[in-house]
Amino acid sequence: MSASTKHDPRPGMFSGIDFSATGKQLGYGHVVHSDNVHDGSIIPMPVSVISSGPGPVVLVVAGTHGDEYEGQILAHELIRALEPEQLSGTVIIVPAANTAAVRGAGRVSPIDAGNLNRSYPGNASGGATEQVAALISGQLLPRADFVIDLHSGGSNSTYLPCTFIYRGPDQELWARKLRAARTLGLPYAMVVAPLLEPGSLSSAGDRAGITTISTELPGAGTVDRFALETLRQGMHRMLGMLGVLAETPLPSAECAEPQWLELIPDSPVTSLVAGLFEPLVSLGDEVRAGQPVARVHFIEELDREPRSYTAGIDGVVAILRRPTLVTAGTHLVHIAPFLDITTVS
Repeated sequence: MSASTKHDPRPGMFSGIDFSATGKQLGYGHVVHSDNVHDGSIIPMPVSVISSGPGPVVLVVAGTHGDEYEGQILAHELIRALEPEQLSGTVIIVPAANTAAVRGAGRVSPIDAGNLNRSYPGNASGGATEQVAALISGQLLPRADFVIDLHSGGSNSTYLPCTFIYRGPDQELWARKLRAARTLGLPYAMVVAPLLEPGSLSSAGDRAGITTISTELPGAGTVDRFALETLRQGMHRMLGMLGVLAETPLPSAECAEPQWLELIPDSPVTSLVAGLFEPLVSLGDEVRAGQPVARVHFIEELDREPRSYTAGIDGVVAILRRPTLVTAGTHLVHIAPFLDITTVS
């Protein structure tokens, strides 16, 4: 038995996985944490490696946040559907990256309150979430030629279904990201600042010089079946475009150009009071600066009119807060201006 497949309790290890082997392997990475539940055990991070041998390597990550479900479902489907003989390369799939958060149905880990997408590059000797980040960034990311990090709105928000890409970090990687966004076929593409979140997987990929894109699907703590079906078809097109699928099993018809949007510092409309959020707009609506987009009703002050909020910029309603109960500092709506992608370098 190789070192990579031994049932070793140390962090940073994998069981059931030999990265040099061909075939379909189902295993897990070791996350070591000692408390009343996990003492004398590990927290497994499920991993599948499906390989035909030499060729491009694609890393698919889902379950970074436990309450984001469309990507998790797709990742599990890919593990069952893909066979080595279909491939000309390797697909590595992590369907529940922050397993503790997935089991806890929350954005962050209930073990250490860790947000995996703020924890890269991680620490193999650190807390549970830092160990997951170290497993992915230290041992999986360097093997990859392309990374797709599957996210959704989660329990706290709903998104327009979009490919979510960081600008840059150079012309070559930027061109690859644009091609990937068009191939994936989601109706929107959201562009954000370079290295927007320094501890994210997207930033880790950019720093490593590996083409990395993300998604934001509707979310809301559930599954949008239309977005999921679009992503299913787009993922197969993507694997075909990258040369990993020997034969693309779905029609390769040209996708419609996504609507390009940009999240900027003026995008959020933020509540300054606590109360009950009433949206005055819907996802996908075009709004103008000064247009009312939300109200917050006061719970105890029965004779007080609700606080109204307006859009600060022109654009499209790209993100809506989901839970109705809000507090001061809650982003109620995000307005994303249209982006002329030809002017972005």
